[in-house]
Amino acid sequence: MPPTDARTTTGPAPAHPDSLAPRADTAGPRNLPFGRLTVEDEDPGSEDTLELRLPARFTALHARAPGGHLGRLAAWGPVTTPAGSFQLVPVRIDQDLSLVHRWMNDPAVAEFWELCGPRNRTQAHLRAQLHGDGRSVPCLGVLDGSPMSYWEIYRADMDPLAACYPARPHDTGIHLLIGDAADRGRGLGSALLRAVADLILDRYPTCARVVSEPDVRNIPSVSAFLRAGFRHTAEVDLPGKRAALMIRDRVQRDACSVE
Repeated sequence: MPPTDARTTTGPAPAHPDSLAPRADTAGPRNLPFGRLTVEDEDPGSEDTLELRLPARFTALHARAPGGHLGRLAAWGPVTTPAGSFQLVPVRIDQDLSLVHRWMNDPAVAEFWELCGPRNRTQAHLRAQLHGDGRSVPCLGVLDGSPMSYWEIYRADMDPLAACYPARPHDTGIHLLIGDAADRGRGLGSALLRAVADLILDRYPTCARVVSEPDVRNIPSVSAFLRAGFRHTAEVDLPGKRAALMIRDRVQRDACSVE
């Protein structure tokens, strides 16, 4: 399911004396334009562990910025994968609704996406993202010129998912379905997941981690993420499912590429 509403994000607390942090004699929620900021340190013995919780009004303000969080996705361009040339193309409802609707009504897809039904249900699902605040972008995955998959690239740090794990600023999430049965079960999903995760990290420098949360019952999906270089870090309870929290981080990816 797509992201729905804003929640707090995380990041390092400002420490410079010229920063926007309130002075000690003026600190307090009523003196902060967005409410109270809190800092958490889950592991004092390690580095880079401070967690800054930014109020929802702050994240909502930035979500309304021109172009949204992922507004440049359409310009990311194609990448070469073992399966061929692949590109994420933002959905155009007037041209793509019938195709996405057909995929959503495939029983294997509907079991986990739960969006089968009339065209207007698919249309509403797409429109909510396309006309929203830019934190989620629905895309077709186009392989060698042919649309063959549906993707949602979203800001995980601004999604309700962020309440279920130690989210970091600009964590970016992936939802994926392979459209036709003939394209499933032959390693295509894992190859494309790796390519898209790397694409996000390469085109979105402020993102350090790509995350996903497939249903734990969806063994083929979880396995595809593992083969794509994601780590299964936890199981989390989300509305309607128990999910496997999968993470692919920039540091681990770059370390593996050097070896």
